[in-house]
Amino acid sequence: MSKVRVCFLGTPEFAVTSLKSLLSDEHFEVVGVVTQPDRPAGRKLQLTPSPVKQVAQMNGLKVLAPESLKSNPLILEEIRNWGAEVAVVVAFGQILTQEFLDSFRFGCVNVHGSVLPRWRGAAPIQRAIEAGDVESGVTLQKMVKKLDAGDIIGIRRVKITPEMDAMQLHDQLAVLGAELLKVELMDYVRGNLAPIPQDESQVTFAKKIEKHESQIDWSTSAKAIDGKVRGFVYGPGVYTLLQGKKLKIHRVQPVSGVTTVEPGTITSVQPDYISVATGEGILKLFEVQPESRTRMPVADFLKGHDLKVGDKLGV
Repeated sequence: MSKVRVCFLGTPEFAVTSLKSLLSDEHFEVVGVVTQPDRPAGRKLQLTPSPVKQVAQMNGLKVLAPESLKSNPLILEEIRNWGAEVAVVVAFGQILTQEFLDSFRFGCVNVHGSVLPRWRGAAPIQRAIEAGDVESGVTLQKMVKKLDAGDIIGIRRVKITPEMDAMQLHDQLAVLGAELLKVELMDYVRGNLAPIPQDESQVTFAKKIEKHESQIDWSTSAKAIDGKVRGFVYGPGVYTLLQGKKLKIHRVQPVSGVTTVEPGTITSVQPDYISVATGEGILKLFEVQPESRTRMPVADFLKGHDLKVGDKLGV
């Protein structure tokens, strides 16, 4: 059987794993790559190509990086000239038009970082951790115009452990997504697998994370704050205020317990952690990051900060 000609659309590291998988698979031929334009990065804000673009260029692939696929019909015409039979979309970052979706013999498929229909939208990995889900996964779906609502071609599942953060889950799902392309995508293209409609009654949405969500609300539960710390680990992070200055929180542990003090009050100062009252339970802080400093163990933080029981965080 001849190789399946693929147009690949993706931008971040999550997509790189899938692109490399397709490039190493003798059943596929990546005929071109579409990614986001170069963006400023680093302290010097130098224009930097996306991770997908870097891999594509290293492999001598044709690369397009338009600001918008919708506003440039010449770009779509060039993509059609590549002669791809299917478009594989992995964390691309732009809305695709119906005209684009209809440009390929086998349509467009998308690797999405959740078990659809749960967590449709922009931040499925972070929201799963934040919500305290015990299971996540990755879905290969046939793309339609409606957001993440396409029929399901395949699913891989993974357990979320109490200690797992969003970056760790991200890395596992990236590998499983590549596996879906090797197995289920090929079965779909060969006509051996029929996509299954999503159950619309089970839909939840993973809305984009806003900066204001980063600040800890101590009146919520210790478990909820722990989920936010682990969920926002690769952006935008989580912080509280201490004596009017930002204190980023990197590693915590929720524990059960009843307190009579106001949420945000320090209830215990130990050599390697600080205990803080929440709306429900106690939160132990193990790693923090003061303003303009690197992250550090609480043991090091306490050397320069004379905290005591009764002091307040969040003010």
